[in-house]
Amino acid sequence: MAEYTCIVCPLSCHLTVSEGQDGTISVSGNGCKRGEEHGKNEYLNPMRMITSTVAVLNRDEKRLAVISRGEVPKAKLTECLEEIYRTAVKAPISCGDIVLKDVCHTGVDIVSTATLE
Repeated sequence: MAEYTCIVCPLSCHLTVSEGQDGTISVSGNGCKRGEEHGKNEYLNPMRMITSTVAVLNRDEKRLAVISRGEVPKAKLTECLEEIYRTAVKAPISCGDIVLKDVCHTGVDIVSTATLE
């Protein structure tokens, strides 16, 4: 059994997820179908978006905000952040440019959230 707070909508339902002996997953405490799906996903395969910064080498701005184009497995979050922290870019760079392709072999790119001329 595991407990989570649902983040799908503003209700923030308190979910309880249980696994039966036959492997079936049940969710209680959800106020909607989306909460049930969120609880199952958190239990079976938790995923997270990444927001962070990378070093900028040739500008007064020393950091550039970046975000993942999709979710990465929660189990790989620390590894992904370590790779991002080791990354440095040079201007010019545009919003949406790939800063780090396929971070930690997750299939997810890390992209710039700003433009530096």
